[in-house]
Amino acid sequence: MDDQGTTADGYREALTKRQVQMIAIGGAIGVGLFLGAGGRLAQAGPALVLSYALCGVAAFFVMRALGELVLHRPTAGSFVEYAREFIGPWAGFTSGWMYWLNWAMTGIAEITAVAIYVHRWLPDLPQWVTALVALGVLVAVNLLSVKLFGELEFWFSVVKVTALVVFLFTGVALVVGGADVGGQQAGAHNLVGSGGLFPAGVGIALMTLQAVIFAYSAIEMVGIAAGETANPRQVLPKAINGVVYRIGVFYVGSVLLLAMLLPWHAYSGAESPFVTVFSALGVPAVGDVMNAVVLTAALSSCNSGLYSTGRILRSLARHGEAPAFTGRLNARHVPAGGILLTSVAYLFGVVLNYLVPKEAFDIAIAVASLGVVTTWATLIACQLRLRRAALRGEVERPAYRMPGAPYTGYATLAFLALVIVLMAFAGTAERIAFWSTPLLAAALFAGWRVVRARRPAAHQAGGRVAAPD
Repeated sequence: MDDQGTTADGYREALTKRQVQMIAIGGAIGVGLFLGAGGRLAQAGPALVLSYALCGVAAFFVMRALGELVLHRPTAGSFVEYAREFIGPWAGFTSGWMYWLNWAMTGIAEITAVAIYVHRWLPDLPQWVTALVALGVLVAVNLLSVKLFGELEFWFSVVKVTALVVFLFTGVALVVGGADVGGQQAGAHNLVGSGGLFPAGVGIALMTLQAVIFAYSAIEMVGIAAGETANPRQVLPKAINGVVYRIGVFYVGSVLLLAMLLPWHAYSGAESPFVTVFSALGVPAVGDVMNAVVLTAALSSCNSGLYSTGRILRSLARHGEAPAFTGRLNARHVPAGGILLTSVAYLFGVVLNYLVPKEAFDIAIAVASLGVVTTWATLIACQLRLRRAALRGEVERPAYRMPGAPYTGYATLAFLALVIVLMAFAGTAERIAFWSTPLLAAALFAGWRVVRARRPAAHQAGGRVAAPD
């Protein structure tokens, strides 16, 4: 790092402690909760609480593994650089492109969701216009400066967190007081009063794990922000611990309250479960308020996707594993090429979701989940390799460590494998995503062969392939 606050990778250390902590919180709160929980409650019943708790445990170990890796070496390349260091170049290539696929598919869904939400207020405005305007604004923000991104994401997170805190306090008061909610008494009896904890069976409850994993996606954002954070070894452990605690409070706590406030069959996938609850209470204008919150969550997701994929693509490009233009920084020390490549995928998503039915939207989410699982598995595998290297005396293991390693790491990997297998027996979208796995593997294998074939010439020309900044 030089005197101007620029890292060895060329990034500015522009993110403050306040912004990093809120980015970490915001990454753990998204549309998977605001929108997805209602449909999953209607599908699996109160057992969804257990699904969120189980996936939350996995998320806890993933975040602690990430924390240990970040304290070992803070870098904007995050798990891609760790995969390359501890597993091999092919692992960095694979994990990087799977992460990009995750955000490309998520962005396709989110940017269209933004247009749908705005359509509630401006029904005469074509949805593609709204989506295009939102995408343009977010791309501009990411291209201008990381500080501007951090500030925008900070306020996005403030809106989401505030909405959930209000719901949690309101929900606890209603449950403790046994209040009447739309003709139903709130209370713990709703967890077992309509067919028991597993009204649709244990099998259906297991099928929700993929969707819940997607709901937890983006918690790894704090690791990518490490390369542009001042004093990362002081700031990041607290930020990561904060994510872990808030997973339990915001996710598991919210779903538990939802299941106690109304019987599970009162919810549906047609609207946010939070809107369902407040509408049952007769709160005026709640639909518009919650629509604004969900809109914020979608914008936040798109914003984070552009930020993170820009850094990951640059990390790949510096090793000759992505187009050279994605490795360039602009005058503001922002990876403009990578951001623009992801924005093209988002733009394609606007057109795609305009032309095809809702099933394509669901498929995008399911495919995105494959990227989430790959990222989480990569972080766990890298932590296991870091631990082994430390035991051999090759590296110094940080004091901030993943608890219960290596056994907790093996258990988390087994759980993630189970989630993928269960997708083969879930809905149509999940099955399509599952059976697309061989095609993705073949594409990644072919891409890696091309990269390897080009590397000898690159090494003769001067070693590592690195795009000019």
